[in-house]
Amino acid sequence: KDQCHGQNLVTEDVTVVEGDVATISCRVKNSDDSVIQLLNPNRQTIYFRDFRPLKDSRFQLVNFSNSELRVSLTNVSISDEGRYFCQLYTDPPQEIYTTITVLVPPRNLVIDIEKETAVEGEEIELNCTAMASRPATTIRWFKGNKELTGKSEVERWSDMYTVTSQLLLKVGREDDGVPVICLVDHPAVKDLQTQRYLEVMYKPQVRVSQNYPLQGLTREGEPLELTCTAFGKPQPTDMRWLRVDDEMPQHVVVSGSNLLISNLNKTDNGTYRCEASNAVGKSHADYMLFVYDTTATTEPAVHDSRAGEDGAIRSVDHAVVGGVVAVVVFAMLCLLIILGRYFARHKGTYFTHEAKGADDAADADTAIINAEGGQNNSEEKKEYFI
Repeated sequence: KDQCHGQNLVTEDVTVVEGDVATISCRVKNSDDSVIQLLNPNRQTIYFRDFRPLKDSRFQLVNFSNSELRVSLTNVSISDEGRYFCQLYTDPPQEIYTTITVLVPPRNLVIDIEKETAVEGEEIELNCTAMASRPATTIRWFKGNKELTGKSEVERWSDMYTVTSQLLLKVGREDDGVPVICLVDHPAVKDLQTQRYLEVMYKPQVRVSQNYPLQGLTREGEPLELTCTAFGKPQPTDMRWLRVDDEMPQHVVVSGSNLLISNLNKTDNGTYRCEASNAVGKSHADYMLFVYDTTATTEPAVHDSRAGEDGAIRSVDHAVVGGVVAVVVFAMLCLLIILGRYFARHKGTYFTHEAKGADDAADADTAIINAEGGQNNSEEKKEYFI
């Protein structure tokens, strides 16, 4: 900020980061060889012309001339803050001041997390503390690239400020391994941040896949092989096959995550379930088996491989689709029949009105005359109203 105020002296305010160098400049717009001197906030003379009476060697002369006195102050501390005075020995003497402001970046940046390991669905608390800054720090939160909103509290200790920001975060399985970043917004520092990686435990995700047959029908007399895969944190240790609402057929072979039926028959129809569990919980996926005749050639309905707990992939039944199409076609036919009868009825009414007056005639000639007379009467009525 220019402190000229219309005088012959000019100077500017100085903002400096603690430990850096501050430069104070006292300039004369129209020099007349008058003496320039610089005083500290206690009004002690730092420099008189190019001579330094003050014993603080951190002050060094940068430039001296009839029009400028420029002095540097190294290793600036908070105690150096305040007003410094430029004086010009004229008649009358002139004086202006410059203000030194010292910025202090945060001493330390720390994230504390409530739980090192969280379970999906839990809300956890994180705190980020920026210690001993000046002015107070603004703290920003990010989860990956997404900015989040925290709640900050500021404590003042002497001339310093300590800021703590609290973040409440509900975690899901997709957050496992994602960094939570605490970033400082402060004029004395750039790109100061710290981060913690989330560790989230979650239930298994279970999926059943059909290894054989790869495509086509599951026919009577042919084999069927299914594989169950499960992923979770921690990795599932317990995995088992069962048949829903019925006992597992004796000829079914279960080997670890695989289920094998070497010779399918219609008694095998039903829902086969793979269950997996870990320390967090249990999930399952279902496979609906329908065994076709050996002569069947129609493309089968897609087997239902539903995942319990975590959503489902529903089967598409071709019979249901065919039924819906049949209903739509039937409805369209009914609509066409109704519209046809409606137009036929109105056409008949038109012809009946056209022959009005001929019904009571004794013979055909009289009927024609009556009909023509009816038309003439109509024309006469039109002429009358016009």
